[in-house]
Amino acid sequence: MARNLTPISKLSRREGVQLHPKAAKALAKRNFAPGQHGQARRPKPSDYAVQLREKQKVKRLYGVMEKQFRRYVGEAERREGVAGENLLRLLEQRLDNAVYRLGLAPSRQAARQMVTHAHIRLNDKKVDVPSIQVKVGDIITIKESSKKKPLFADLAEQLKNDAREMPSWLKLDAKKMVGTVTSQPLREDSDNFIEEQLIIEFYSR
Repeated sequence: MARNLTPISKLSRREGVQLHPKAAKALAKRNFAPGQHGQARRPKPSDYAVQLREKQKVKRLYGVMEKQFRRYVGEAERREGVAGENLLRLLEQRLDNAVYRLGLAPSRQAARQMVTHAHIRLNDKKVDVPSIQVKVGDIITIKESSKKKPLFADLAEQLKNDAREMPSWLKLDAKKMVGTVTSQPLREDSDNFIEEQLIIEFYSR
């Protein structure tokens, strides 16, 4: 399974946004692109450069590689409605993202690992593919035997104190650590710093 092994703090600095909770310190300390020319003054970027950076930012935010991301864009354009919003909906409905949004994992990267290691069950069935698309009515739980592992030992308590806002399309029973997909994701459920139309324009060139 392909994945980007570049340090997340370096990727966050390159894109100028926090792609992982651990990247906050790196951005606060060095809020400029990595490398010896990171602080150099640069000319105004072209439209292509702006679109490319937006595409790279969203790819890295959701942990998706280029080939798969291109497929998402193609699917978004085939569906009815606004292509950019369709793209964000497809990304939000990935199982690893749903696990993260529910607060069952501290980051999308951690959620991806939970799924690939079969700690997560979907509709009480074993799953190990992070890109599975969740649907309305799906139930997301933690494998019973996995709840005894140190990774999940204090999760119930953490969920009670988690100040993260729950998206409108998900519902969590924090006591039982059970998540339910209640509806389709809305545009406002995605990060507001994303300019999805730039991505559609990039692939339409």
